[in-house]
Amino acid sequence: MSDKPIAEVVPALRYRDAPAAIAFLRDAFGLEPTLVVPGEGDVIQHAQLAWGNGCVMLGSLLDGGDGQIEMTVGGSCLYLILDDVDAHYARAVAAGAEITRELRDEEYGGRGYVARDPEGNQWCFGSYRPE
Repeated sequence: MSDKPIAEVVPALRYRDAPAAIAFLRDAFGLEPTLVVPGEGDVIQHAQLAWGNGCVMLGSLLDGGDGQIEMTVGGSCLYLILDDVDAHYARAVAAGAEITRELRDEEYGGRGYVARDPEGNQWCFGSYRPE
């Protein structure tokens, strides 16, 4: 994590295969696991993956019992800001990420692309910084 304060909005996702998702997000997109709390078997109770001054939390899809928040898998869309979009795109492609929108300059400023993770979430990467 950087020395900046932690972002006050933190997305949370569920995965059928959370260990594989953590490996994919690390290898293809460069998110860094900072905390992984395993459960029984291949279950991940909670994980935090750092990105700049923010993070993404994730865990295994559970049945909603024991006070778990009921969530679905896939269908989420996240936007992550970075400076060198072209190098990041090359990394994602080399790691086998499914690119759903090719690298391009946006009319409103910035440059970016979109990829899908193995369980259907859309990950938008770009240099545009909202004010």
